[in-house]
Amino acid sequence: MRHIDLNADLGEGSPHDAELLTLVSSANIACGYHAGDADTMLASVREAIRNKVAVGAHPSFPDRENFGRTAMTLPPETLYAQTLYQVGALRAMTQAHGVLLHHVKPHGMLYNQAARDPLMADAIAKAVFALDPALILVGLAGSELIRAAEYHGLSTRQEVFADRGYQADGTLVPRAQIGAMIDDEEQALAQSLLMIESGEVQAITGERVNVTAQTLCLHGDGKHALAFARRLRQEFAARNIQVVA
Repeated sequence: MRHIDLNADLGEGSPHDAELLTLVSSANIACGYHAGDADTMLASVREAIRNKVAVGAHPSFPDRENFGRTAMTLPPETLYAQTLYQVGALRAMTQAHGVLLHHVKPHGMLYNQAARDPLMADAIAKAVFALDPALILVGLAGSELIRAAEYHGLSTRQEVFADRGYQADGTLVPRAQIGAMIDDEEQALAQSLLMIESGEVQAITGERVNVTAQTLCLHGDGKHALAFARRLRQEFAARNIQVVA
């Protein structure tokens, strides 16, 4: 039996969060810098606990105006402090409810830049390790963030995306470029199954690229996120793929 962790980014204002939490195994909860606030964080933690979903922190650049999608160049010490600040806030809420914070997954442009930039990746990994060495760091499969986490002794989950286009080097197509998003449900489903079952993804240029698929991201703010989540679970069940954090 194959296993996959199905994760969703939550606490970002989507009306589908509660229903998605009945379908996913891990939740990445926005920590206030790109979306959410103390109230939404607490509500998301409680709902995740109620559904027995692993709770993770979803820190980002301080960029509410552009939903964390603005590229920034910040000193490593600033990234370290911002990561501690955001993850620490969510960890306080999980501790107050008697559960452990499970993982950390950076959001948006912070995630994408840390996938390529060793200094940024190192600052994030250092902060996560300093807060709790037992935390899992989630990053793009094969990225600098995964390498930094492993260097610092953190457990990792290598992530793949159902609805994002890939480049020949295994990185995601930037959102501003054609082919960045996959809007066709059948194509997104086929890409998900290929990555999970074969460890490959087809780049927008046609090449097959090797990927390690340990956790699959479902964007909770998508128009059809809930329907697609249900379709994924149906296909996983039919193919004997177990969804587990």
